Amino acid sequence: MNYQEAIKYVNQRLLLGINLGLERIQKLLDLMGNPQEKLKCIHVAGTNGKGSTIAMINSILNESGYSVGRFTSPYIESPEDCIWANGKKISKEDFANNLQYVKEKVQLMSKKEESIEPTEFEILTAIAFWYFYNMNCDIVLLEVGLGGRLDSTNVIKKSLVSVISNISYDHTDKLGNTLSEIAYEKAGIIKENSCVISYPQKEEVEKVIEDVCSIKNASLIKTDIDKINIKKSSIEGQEFDYGERKSIKINLLGTHQIKNAALAIDTIDVLIKKSYRISEGAIKKGLFLTKWPGRFEVLKKKPVFIIDGAHNLNGVKVLKRNLQLYFPNKKIIFITGIFADKDYVSMIKECSFIASKFIIINLDSKRGMDAKELAKVARRYCNDVVVSDTIECAVRMSIDNASRDGILCAFGSLSFVGTMRSFFKILEGSEVAESGRS
Repeated sequence: MNYQEAIKYVNQRLLLGINLGLERIQKLLDLMGNPQEKLKCIHVAGTNGKGSTIAMINSILNESGYSVGRFTSPYIESPEDCIWANGKKISKEDFANNLQYVKEKVQLMSKKEESIEPTEFEILTAIAFWYFYNMNCDIVLLEVGLGGRLDSTNVIKKSLVSVISNISYDHTDKLGNTLSEIAYEKAGIIKENSCVISYPQKEEVEKVIEDVCSIKNASLIKTDIDKINIKKSSIEGQEFDYGERKSIKINLLGTHQIKNAALAIDTIDVLIKKSYRISEGAIKKGLFLTKWPGRFEVLKKKPVFIIDGAHNLNGVKVLKRNLQLYFPNKKIIFITGIFADKDYVSMIKECSFIASKFIIINLDSKRGMDAKELAKVARRYCNDVVVSDTIECAVRMSIDNASRDGILCAFGSLSFVGTMRSFFKILEGSEVAESGRS
């Protein structure tokens, strides 16, 4: 199997959609010898901030000399973006070779039970476990794909630490309509007699997490944001104190990333108590070097062009707050395409308070909201709304419409942001930063 054949195989699995449950992934991994049981995992669930928190933990562990595997989703540009080891993305050759092995086990599984077909995400999860096992990773960072309790990453029986990032409304059709129901699904990653680190949550979310920890005899550490003292936050970077740790610098933008950094630090402190050798210098350097593409990422400075993976109402609220922080009293040209199963009306309305123009595009996905219909929604809140046929046209139109000190922002989904990044690599004629440090 070559790389092109591998991508075709993975993409065909997309037709199976999202199908939560552990039966298929467990049967597949049984045929693979259960490589996940030989790995030491940090498992991260939540609605927003999972990937950024993992990126920071990853960078700190890299600086400490550990061999680290990282599995995150959704991918930004191509499926292999999900799988990293030792600061490097899995090569196309290794991706194809590992998928060939997994495919053989899928075929064997299908012969036994024809009705069981692993989804795209389950295939990627299996590749990741197999790759990390063969790479002899000391620690594996696992990001939940959707929910937690029935997510394929939750096939692991134990974890070094369970980390829960910010929980808000998203995927209500699959996780429930209340924060308590959503929190219950996220808290499903908590293991018996384990340690749990939680981002500051709303009261009803905290209660669910506390109850699950009590039932499973798990210790709970809540990140204390009152210990954060922000010393600097600008488009050039951020600096803050966290308790006794002073002058911590990060290049990830947005004050929410400072809270995610605190969550990462608390996780590292648990590892230190478990006798992992991690110095204060490694913590500071790792945080400073962390990169995480598509999250309030500045692709161009004149005019400023920002891409952000905000794909739900909470993410859009954070995006708006950061735009107001870094560009006070500025009006923004937004480029967006949004999935039809999101709260797109509230997302557009939230942005409209600081919008001068909306450029709407069709997403390359069956889940995408029709651009003309989304434009109708946007026109309720903004006078200047246009529909663009392609991302290239949208980018060129936005830059043509902006002055050199103008602000442009693209958001809506991570796949859309990934396409935007790819286009900018060509447009700017230079490499857009990779995420190897994260």
